[in-house]
Amino acid sequence: MSTPALSGGASLYSGFSRLCKGIAVVLIGGHILVHLLPSAITYLALIPARTIPFAWNLITAGYIEQSVYGVVASTIGLLFIGKLLEPVWGSREFLKFIFVVNFLTSLCVFVTAIALYYITTQENYLYMPLSGFHGILAGFLVGIKQIIPDQELPVVKIKAKWLPSLMLLLSIVVSFFTLESATYLPTLIFGTYVSWIYLRYWQRKPETKLKGDPSDDFAFSTFFPEFLRPVIDPIASIFHRMLCGRTEASNDAEDHTLGGAPLPGSDPIEASRRRERGARALEERLAAERLGAARGAEETQIDATEKV
Repeated sequence: MSTPALSGGASLYSGFSRLCKGIAVVLIGGHILVHLLPSAITYLALIPARTIPFAWNLITAGYIEQSVYGVVASTIGLLFIGKLLEPVWGSREFLKFIFVVNFLTSLCVFVTAIALYYITTQENYLYMPLSGFHGILAGFLVGIKQIIPDQELPVVKIKAKWLPSLMLLLSIVVSFFTLESATYLPTLIFGTYVSWIYLRYWQRKPETKLKGDPSDDFAFSTFFPEFLRPVIDPIASIFHRMLCGRTEASNDAEDHTLGGAPLPGSDPIEASRRRERGARALEERLAAERLGAARGAEETQIDATEKV
């Protein structure tokens, strides 16, 4: 009688995809490797002064956790957040998101480190080994913001759309009290911004073959409180025209219109449908987990009664 109880109570810790398990193995294996062979950090972590000959570290750095706390947090975040995002995006798109966000985040961190060196002439910006999965985890929070923005977290009663903003705010506050902030803060900031760029403009929707999420609910200013949005929107529009104006015009001409009529999915309705699917997937998963936990509790009570 105790076996069903254990399986029901463990439902929260099951249902992870093979893709997420595989990436988790990579994270754990990378940590073990650099722990047993510390010199591997030189070749796998992002060290800006050595990136030119070792360019592959722009990719490998994101999967190397140097601390036990980092690998535990990254593995747990990957498994549980991936269990929510992967069914909505699909395994192929989920893997593509991880690869693109990881590479572009590392590239931005590399450029920033070089710039800081030339500004400050401090060599530690060139030789500090930077690595970790936290940039991608920051991107996962942006994905949660996109698909279930109004879902409240059960414990803290905060809507999911504020998770990226609160994470960055907390990280910036902590950076004032620790010297290690240079190793994680740029990665978190660029991971958040690059993932928003990807989801906003580049992500292809399999059902419509169109790109991005043009809805107002996913605009850049939604990362900030409402009283700041009148200031943020004009600034964001400038960068929008600089970075994406030409691409967007091309998409509008080629993808979003046919004889002057909008194609299905090229407006915010598609984004709303995606959020509905995400919310529905989350509700179904939570309902299944609650049902499993309830069955586990009943089986435990019956087992205890029989023993008495």
